[in-house]
Amino acid sequence: MNMIGQSAKYIVVLGGLILLAFLVIIFNNRMADQRQLVAKAESIRAELEALKLTDANLDAQIAYATSDLAVEEWAYQEARWVREGDFPIVPISVETPTPAAIPSVDPPEPVPYSNWQIWWALFFDEDHE
Repeated sequence: MNMIGQSAKYIVVLGGLILLAFLVIIFNNRMADQRQLVAKAESIRAELEALKLTDANLDAQIAYATSDLAVEEWAYQEARWVREGDFPIVPISVETPTPAAIPSVDPPEPVPYSNWQIWWALFFDEDHE
């Protein structure tokens, strides 16, 4: 009976160790998943902060673009409007310039060769190797 009691204890201890090892493995997997989720959450927070800064920048640009100052700046710089009391200056050319003549270049006329000169050049001319 003593032998059966000890083997039962051995089985219980062995089962407990197996259960403990199984729980440690599960805990380790959950910790790895938690580290990945925390890293992903940090990257999403950083992206969110960047998007908030972009949104604030765009809001500032919209506020400037719809202001009277931006409209006035566009009117005087781009559209060339003038205010009362301004004296616009418009340059006028005295005379229209004459276009420069483009010299025409005639292509060189081909030199006529006789047939025997062509054959001679094909067989004996050393310049055309």
